[in-house]
Amino acid sequence: MKFKSTISALLVALMIGFTGCNTDEIASTNAEATTETATPTSGSLTAKVGNCAQVPGWASQNGGTTGGGSSAETTVTTYAQLKSAIESSSVKVIKVTGTITVTTRLSLQDQTGKTIYGTKGAKLVSTNQTKDASGIINIKRCKNLIIRNLIFEGPGAYDTDGWDNAILDDCQNVWVDHCEFRDGVDGNFDIKNKSDYITVSYTKFGYLKAPKAGGSGGSDDHRYSNLIGSSDGATADRGKLRITFARCWWAPGCKERMPRVRFGKVHLINNYFNSTVSNKCIAAGVEADIRIEKNVFEGVKNPIDLMSGYTAVTESNNIFTNVTGTKAGNKTAFTPPYSIVTLDAAAVKADVSANAGATFTGNICGSF
Repeated sequence: MKFKSTISALLVALMIGFTGCNTDEIASTNAEATTETATPTSGSLTAKVGNCAQVPGWASQNGGTTGGGSSAETTVTTYAQLKSAIESSSVKVIKVTGTITVTTRLSLQDQTGKTIYGTKGAKLVSTNQTKDASGIINIKRCKNLIIRNLIFEGPGAYDTDGWDNAILDDCQNVWVDHCEFRDGVDGNFDIKNKSDYITVSYTKFGYLKAPKAGGSGGSDDHRYSNLIGSSDGATADRGKLRITFARCWWAPGCKERMPRVRFGKVHLINNYFNSTVSNKCIAAGVEADIRIEKNVFEGVKNPIDLMSGYTAVTESNNIFTNVTGTKAGNKTAFTPPYSIVTLDAAAVKADVSANAGATFTGNICGSF
């Protein structure tokens, strides 16, 4: 069956509680959202328009994801303030303003229930390309996090076996929404080590800076955006790495790993891929179980790469325009236990290219 949002349902949703939203302002929902449909699989509809208490995808499971909820906000404008707020378990909502240069990689560890969001144009920047000091933030052993409306900008790809702009390591129930990750040294945003129940929505990945050649890792062009699962030997990831990518944009500059998956049950729905420098986009590695539906691939090479040892890759209702190489799935992937508001594939390019990235003015409700 299909559910179609109505004006009355929209008004009700806009008036209900905003549990997961500490905001400067509440955005009005555009008319396009009222025509979106959701195709339920099982369970309740997630990501209702205007309702911040409901997040989309895998992050809606396992009790849901609310972040810092309605806790008081701490505003940060400097690296010292940001570091202090991130490391304090008593600070539940962090509001980032302006551009902050990260001089030493941030570490968020062993915390539960936290929101980090940016005001319009908020940006975290790293200029370090070295193996040990690169990267912007490492998030480890955390639960129930929301990260929204932030730009993470690295110094450019350089294969020194360094750090990504951001890493989720052994984290559960995380929602990353309306962010932009660009020019990471090793990668833009990796998820690994038993992380689970993760949703990444309306997020943009790209590379604006030329890659640096000659790194110790051996690749002269390491614009490899997103790695899911760190190695074939990380067997503790079995049964974990349940991740949704919805309405994300793998933009110009991305070479590979959009994403590259091991072990996880990964759902890619309503995403846009248009990097003409790509070698491959979605890569299914060891025990990867991937559902790829209603995405748009435009001008890319090898939209779907079936590597050795994958479990299943289901490809359905995608649009392939001026692509070359492999684009077929094989076998039947998992069925998500959630429902999600879904665009027709023909509407994806316009919607995602206009809205993915840090396009809000704050922690605004109504992402979908």
